[in-house]
Amino acid sequence: MTLRFHDSASAAVRDFVPLKEGRASLYYCGATVQGEPHIGHVRSALAFDQLTRWLQTSGYEVTVVRNVTDIDDKILVKAAENNEPWWGLAYRFEQAFADAYAALGILKPTYEPRATGHIPEMHALIATLIERGHAYPALDDSGDVYFDVRSWPAYGSLTNQNIDDMQAAPDADPRGKRDPRDFALWKGHKDGDPETARWDSPWGAGRPGWHLECSAMVTKYLGTEFDIHGGGLDLRFPHHENEMAQSQAAGHGFANFWMHNGMVTYQGEKMSKSIGNTINPREMLEIARPLVVRYYLGQAHYRSVLDYRPGSLEEAAAAVERIETFVNAALARVHPDGSFGQSGNIELPAAFRTAMDDDLNIPAALAVLHETVRAGNTALAGNDNGGAEAALASVVAMASALGINPLDAQWQQGGGSEAELAALDVLVKAQLEARAQARAEKNWAESDRIRDTLAAAGVEIADSATGSTWSLKR
Repeated sequence: MTLRFHDSASAAVRDFVPLKEGRASLYYCGATVQGEPHIGHVRSALAFDQLTRWLQTSGYEVTVVRNVTDIDDKILVKAAENNEPWWGLAYRFEQAFADAYAALGILKPTYEPRATGHIPEMHALIATLIERGHAYPALDDSGDVYFDVRSWPAYGSLTNQNIDDMQAAPDADPRGKRDPRDFALWKGHKDGDPETARWDSPWGAGRPGWHLECSAMVTKYLGTEFDIHGGGLDLRFPHHENEMAQSQAAGHGFANFWMHNGMVTYQGEKMSKSIGNTINPREMLEIARPLVVRYYLGQAHYRSVLDYRPGSLEEAAAAVERIETFVNAALARVHPDGSFGQSGNIELPAAFRTAMDDDLNIPAALAVLHETVRAGNTALAGNDNGGAEAALASVVAMASALGINPLDAQWQQGGGSEAELAALDVLVKAQLEARAQARAEKNWAESDRIRDTLAAAGVEIADSATGSTWSLKR
């Protein structure tokens, strides 16, 4: 069966033909580290983790790049509001994203570059675009450099838009632009910008534009042409449209496939802090185990909307428990000596492979997994140990391909794995934040209550002038 994926650029399902035989290259947009991760960030990373795992299961050697945008207008604004260095804020939230990814078993990428580490590559790309007539220094001597959207006839092709129907790019003062839709490749240093947020360039001191960063980083690690570019549906315009335009205008083939995951809603409505209908990964991990949260976030088709509602995690927990209950019962029956192990050569059910090869049809694949669980339970009830053993091997193989194998060390209680410690860190830090708020409000009783609750759970708190840290009691 040939792998087939939906390509956002052509709006068609196409056979996956890698540029290099036996190898696949994937770039998906990581976080702009201006704040805590929200559930949309994690859902996107999980979707491309599932893609990575299936490519690997299908025999490909996969190179994955996920960037970190650690310099951006929003980061500078948030840092100023918090009265902290922008790079300190960026690093703090980068770690929060890393913790959330690890807690949910999202594989580490092959490379995870930061934007600030690739300024020379960005300068080279800008110079190429200027030389080819697709970019120009600002007309107002601000030090900005813009991409000339009207110089590139294919601009708008990713999202099937006409330039004249597009809104102006709000990333810089339009007085320096030839066209209000031209977007910033380089932003000249302005009064009030931190002195640490500026790099010398041929066009004046400044910092990179958001869209430019990704094009420079992906080219650095995957070359001028690669297999798959992914990200959330909200990034198609303007971010991915601009990425594709500037890269192809520079003469790069860029992405062969564009894949976009759907959004997460709350009871059918867009999540919004202003109306209070949001839930973040930390809150989910307070409600359910990491394996359950991963199952919930990964159970829908990646291109569909995932709707959260009260009870969603309970339903996911019940599904996970059905898998776990069968696996444990089958192990006790057919491998009571603990001899069960995956050789890596277990043949996945044909229906499962067909579903996964068809644009990662996770719902159909999960249906096969749960049907196999039911068949295994029937075999156990009928004392058919051979049938139970076959079902056990298939269930574990399918669950492994999806990253939800309950036998994996990271999901074992008390195992002390990196993922478990990361999940615990998310929970404890939430309590420490609540305690810090209580101390700021001089609510000493609440502060002591939180400390005592953590102590009872074996967590020791150390307070210092720079904040609180935690460790497990030995």
